[in-house]
This record gives sequence, structure tokens and C-alpha cells, in this order.
Amino acid sequence: MSISATSSNSNPALNGLPGFGASAATPPKAGRKPAAGADASNLGATQSAQDQSDRFLKLLVAQMSNQDPLNPMDSAQVTSQMAQISTVQGVQTLNKTVSGLDNQFTQLQTMQGAALVGHDVATDGNTLRVDPDSHTGDGGFTLESPATSVSVDILNPSGATVGTVRMGPQEAGSHGFDFDVPKSAQGQKLTFRVNALNNDAPLESKSFAFNSISAVSSANGKLAVELDDGRRVDYADVRAFY
Repeated sequence: MSISATSSNSNPALNGLPGFGASAATPPKAGRKPAAGADASNLGATQSAQDQSDRFLKLLVAQMSNQDPLNPMDSAQVTSQMAQISTVQGVQTLNKTVSGLDNQFTQLQTMQGAALVGHDVATDGNTLRVDPDSHTGDGGFTLESPATSVSVDILNPSGATVGTVRMGPQEAGSHGFDFDVPKSAQGQKLTFRVNALNNDAPLESKSFAFNSISAVSSANGKLAVELDDGRRVDYADVRAFY
């Protein structure tokens, strides 16, 4: 929550006072300077709650100096308006404090996140991670309900199936699989497609890909992990750390 500065002409703390506004002050006599603080011509330049408070107090003093003794200001209303000004100042100070704490928290998260470099993570996606030495690929998925049969098709860049992993019945929850990539498909960017059935009825599943964290960074107050495939993922979007 933030409070933005407004001009005094639209400030309820000033307009709410009896007689405040364009006709508040008694016009000065010819050759006589206006009372100190009574000029409201610069109120549009208000930049903060402190500025509003200072101008409010100057106007208040000016009005009290020029008020009609037979029709004095309502002290209860003045007190109420002063309390509102104090509240605005307090909220602005609180906003600055919270903003500072938020920045410190993000920096602390980044420092702690450095310990995650080299760890594996699971993020939404269907890219098969393949070890360049063993040519073994892996991936994962989540089932919302138990399945009587699950199979995973491995696809090449053109969408053709290069192999299938048959997993049989699976419970609800997260599952992983491995796949030995044939020589004809090695070196290609492979993806996978999960086929889950409950008897003959298809079940919804969500695929996730495995990657290694290469770096941890922060931008715009958000912590993110940089993956070995070049992607940058918000920390909140990581499904699991390994």
C-alpha cells in the first residue's frame, strides 16, 4: 500500500475545515503584505505527507489569526483533520520501512539461494533431459487420480514417436521415468507425451521437466533460478528441488 501526494485543493484534510479554500483568508488591505503562510498558490507542488502537514499547519495558523472572534472555528473538527494528517504521515513512514525490509529479504533469499546452484529442479514442461554421456533421458508427470495404465511417448522435433515407456498402473501424485535414447535419435531435442487411462477413460496429467540450476538471481524484487538449458524461471514456479 502506498500513499501518493495530492494538491492541497483536493486534500480532504484541508477542504474539510470551515472556511478553507479559495475564499478562506481575508483579502489583505492595499499596501499590506499577506499574513505569513496564508498564500496557497504553491500548494500544487506538494510532494509528500510531510509537505501536506507543513502547509496544513501554516494555513491553520493563518486562519486562526484571521478568524471572526464572534464565529470561531470548530475545535473538534480541527482536531479530527490534524489526526488525519498524522495518519497519512504514519502510513508513509510505514511504507518506507516495509519497502526496505522487502529489499533486505530479497537479498537474503538470493544469498541463501546460491546454495542451490548445481541442484536439480522440476519445472512445468515436457522436454526430455538427456545425459550426453549415457544417452539416458528423464522426465516426470503428475496424476490427479489413480490410473490403470500409463505410457509415455518420446517424440523427436518433427513429432514422430522414437520410443515408448510403458509404466502400467500408477497412483495419484508425481512420477518420474527414464528412457534410453536410441542412436537414431541421439543429439536431437526430444520431448514427451503422457498417456494416462482409467480403464478406457483418459485422465488429465501435467508434465514437468528436470534441469540443473546454473545460477540464482533477483530482478524487480523477485528471486529466480537460471537453468542449464538457458531458461530463467521464477523461484515460485519451481515444482521441486532435488
